[in-house]
Amino acid sequence: MKAERLNAYRIMWVLVFFDLPTGTKKEKKIYADFRKKLLADGFAMFQFSIYLRHCASMENAEVHIKRAKRILPEKGHVGIMTITDKQFGMMEIFHGKSLAEPREIPQQLEMF
Repeated sequence: MKAERLNAYRIMWVLVFFDLPTGTKKEKKIYADFRKKLLADGFAMFQFSIYLRHCASMENAEVHIKRAKRILPEKGHVGIMTITDKQFGMMEIFHGKSLAEPREIPQQLEMF
């Protein structure tokens, strides 16, 4: 029981929030490329410009944060935040005024 409790504080979620310009064809391509690279690194869309990734530890989260920083576009606003699995589990999500069922935690196999 104690190990499970500690894991909820060790497991991390990385969230990437972004608002990128999409006024021109070139800007739309940059937006699409950024999004595709996040997806390729294991991020999943949470909302249109919010992507998240489940990480086994802060050390693992730092790897994915560095990757996200390497692909930052020249223009736009990007925020990167980490939260613990415990904090993520306390989030309330609504569809309209109805409380949504919590999402299932993804199972990821990590090999070193």
